[in-house]
Amino acid sequence: MGNIHHSAIVEEGASVDPSAVVGPFCVVGSEVTLDAGVTLKSHVAVAGRTTIGKGTTIFPFASIGHAPQDLKYYGEKSELVIGDDCVIREHVTINPGTEGGGMRTVIGNSCLLMVGAHVAHDCLVGDHVILVNNATLGGHVSLGDYAIIGGLSAVHQFVRIGEHAMIGGASGVETDIIPFGSAMGNRATLGGLNITGMKRRNFTREDIHALRSAYKHLFSDEGTFAERVKTLPAELAEFPSVRKVLKFVNEESKRGFCQPV
Repeated sequence: MGNIHHSAIVEEGASVDPSAVVGPFCVVGSEVTLDAGVTLKSHVAVAGRTTIGKGTTIFPFASIGHAPQDLKYYGEKSELVIGDDCVIREHVTINPGTEGGGMRTVIGNSCLLMVGAHVAHDCLVGDHVILVNNATLGGHVSLGDYAIIGGLSAVHQFVRIGEHAMIGGASGVETDIIPFGSAMGNRATLGGLNITGMKRRNFTREDIHALRSAYKHLFSDEGTFAERVKTLPAELAEFPSVRKVLKFVNEESKRGFCQPV
């Protein structure tokens, strides 16, 4: 096949679209699927039951789909699914799922994983997510659409990070971050809302103002967090951004919610 470099190894059984490019010294396993327009630059190792979506580009020395770093993994036929139009930079590592977590790791569409980022087993990553250099996701982490994880940050297992949330660099995230939340710190605390991100994505002034009011209510000093969720004014709950936050906080949380200091 003309788009596969002569030094690359593509094992029998792999499904490689004729338009995909497999560069020098890449290794593609027998159960891998490369969709149309995928580019493996060079020295990329793709293994397991891994599907890479249309137009995704992977840079040198990335390790994709190899066995997870989980002592409870016993070789089960789990999957890794990477969406369309992603950019996966040098030295990124992404592991497939495990029996203990649904058997799938999923990366959405149009994501950017910068140098050295790690996505562990059973993570569910939304669309347009950015992991900055050396950002690390523990197992079973969930990231909503447009979330940004700052460089050198680590997200604990089972943490959920809502859509449009922003995690500052060098942060340790142990608890769930609400949608649109902005958090950072050695043990991350909630510092407010990602208003800059909302403006960039054309949220209305009214929606942003309503979310600010809801944030002040949810994270006030009166009562418990659960009580404040229940007493959020109904007129605020009519706004799309506030509805996203309410949906998030009413879902099951295994780690609790990140709070302001």
